[in-house]
Amino acid sequence: MPRNLIGLLILILLPFDIIGQDLEDYRKIYQQETDPQARLVALDSMISKSRRINRDSFAAYSLEYIDLAISLDSVELAGKKLINAAYTLTSIQNEPRKVVTLVDKLLARKYRIDDSFILGGLYLKRGAANFRLDLEQSVKDYQEAIDNYGSGDSLYIADAYLFSGQAYSNLGKFAEAGENYRKSYEYFESLGDYEYMLYAQQGMTTMFSMNGFQEKAMEERQKNIDKIIELDLDKKHLVGEYYNQSLDHAKLGDQKSHYEYLKLAEAGLDQMDEPSVHAILVYARMVDYYSKRYQTDIAADYLAKVEEAFKRNKEDNLNRTQYFGARAAYLFSMEQYDKALKYALQKLEIAKELNYGEDVMAAHELLADIYQEKGDYQKSLESVYAVNKIKDSVYNQSTANSLAYYQTLYDSTIKEKELLEKTTSIELLEKDNRYFRNLTGIVTLISILIIAVIILVRNQLSLKVKRRMQEQFSQELLLSQESERMRISKDLHDGLGQQLLVIKNKLIGSGDQETGKMVNDSIEEVRTISRDLHPFQLQEMGITKAINYTVKQVDEHTAVFISSEIDNIDELFNVDQEVNIYRIVQESLSNMVKHAKAQAGKVEVSKRAENVRISIRDNGVGFDFSEKYNNVKSLGLKTLMERTRFVNGQLKIHSKKDEGTHLEFLIPIP
Repeated sequence: MPRNLIGLLILILLPFDIIGQDLEDYRKIYQQETDPQARLVALDSMISKSRRINRDSFAAYSLEYIDLAISLDSVELAGKKLINAAYTLTSIQNEPRKVVTLVDKLLARKYRIDDSFILGGLYLKRGAANFRLDLEQSVKDYQEAIDNYGSGDSLYIADAYLFSGQAYSNLGKFAEAGENYRKSYEYFESLGDYEYMLYAQQGMTTMFSMNGFQEKAMEERQKNIDKIIELDLDKKHLVGEYYNQSLDHAKLGDQKSHYEYLKLAEAGLDQMDEPSVHAILVYARMVDYYSKRYQTDIAADYLAKVEEAFKRNKEDNLNRTQYFGARAAYLFSMEQYDKALKYALQKLEIAKELNYGEDVMAAHELLADIYQEKGDYQKSLESVYAVNKIKDSVYNQSTANSLAYYQTLYDSTIKEKELLEKTTSIELLEKDNRYFRNLTGIVTLISILIIAVIILVRNQLSLKVKRRMQEQFSQELLLSQESERMRISKDLHDGLGQQLLVIKNKLIGSGDQETGKMVNDSIEEVRTISRDLHPFQLQEMGITKAINYTVKQVDEHTAVFISSEIDNIDELFNVDQEVNIYRIVQESLSNMVKHAKAQAGKVEVSKRAENVRISIRDNGVGFDFSEKYNNVKSLGLKTLMERTRFVNGQLKIHSKKDEGTHLEFLIPIP
């Protein structure tokens, strides 16, 4: 009998013959069988049997199946198995590069793939892998997935838009992220999938939280909570929202609300029929909360719940970080410092593998306390230094992302503003021309005396026109400066910053740590310059919170103590006026830090019936106004006066040498 016919018979009869056999039987068949098609069938059964039993075996069998299917030119079969195994390889075994390599190998033969679900799915899984490796490439992969999915794959297209939004968000391209979240939301809405509509909404909320806008994030998240309750959606969503709400309260230092939302999350867990992935997160936080307060009996009860949740999935690295962290916190409260140290180090190791900055920071904070209690003050200081380094890095990244976000939003208004300026300029010119023609007619009919009066009037008009042109030039110069700052900021961030990063990585790869550190310092300097070039936190958060944020940053990151009393002035001014008011405060604070040599300052923003009063004072060295104003090198004061004129305001300066400075701006409400 021909060999191919034998193989075909085996392929047909084998599933019925081995249907009752266990995994070991399938493994023996795979090892003993010589026909590749029969081996493929045996491998398929091994994959099915091992999926819920042993993730490592499941991944290994899947890889063998993919290699064998490729050798048989069964590209679609290989693609299906890779799509099924990609999550395990990427998220559990932490091997995203292996997924990228396999997808590349299959896409090299994509002419053999007719099924749009498989082709789109391969791009989707490569995007998920690149999400951990190269966010720019991840975005491209998700777009390829969208382009290659068919009309019947709407659910997966919605997923691609959702994941693309997450990638754009992590890149700091928030306008694009918002657009992808919106499209994802619309797809899920058309499919009637309310739960995934919620995921899209959560993506938008996460953008606010990750950029330090906790109050805005909590406001949006509360809307999500209300919607979950209204639609009676799965309780797992409610648990996740309560948990994230508690984290944002903790970041703001509100421990009371942090605890209250943790209890709400715990209550949600108690109402669920099946174990939740959030269980270990909530219980671990409870262990930490009670351990820090040395309520060890309660902490022990929650630790038991953590251990129970951990047993359900010991292979997940995120679960491991929570488990090790909870045990370390509890043992520390019990003064078992050696055991606590072991678990804290394990938490740190896994958190670094995951590249989760907050978990790494939490591990270092715990290690600092443990080393201090053990009397190892050197290592305790090293851990404290590591915590501060991460905090600085998070602050820099948050500020850079936020700058990119508001820079993108600002771009969208520039064209409308330019069109309005051109229209206004034409109307002014037409008005001047009409007036001039009228005057010329009068000149021909009136006596010499009237002509003299007309000449006087024309001279006055000329002065007004010159003054108007000067004001218009100054305004356009300020607008041009903002536009140029925005462009330079983007070029620094996307161009020079990225090039320096590549150089840094190459130097570190070659072992030149010292030069790599110098390049890293240069990168931080470029990021600082980029942040200072372009205004931020304006359009989404409003002028009031933008000023609050700037004052807070100066207070926290300079030697000057800044107090503030700021009224809500949102929606009182247009976009251009808000930019200039923000710049007035920013530049005044910058002058205080750079030149005043002040120890303390105060910022007041008062909303009145007809105007807004901004008061900025310090106890620094002061200056002589006339001397500074006439100094051609002193542009800061002139710029402040020009910005004040732009918003039709008044500037009062009270300053004497060695007596501090008080700047008072009165800005009329339109």
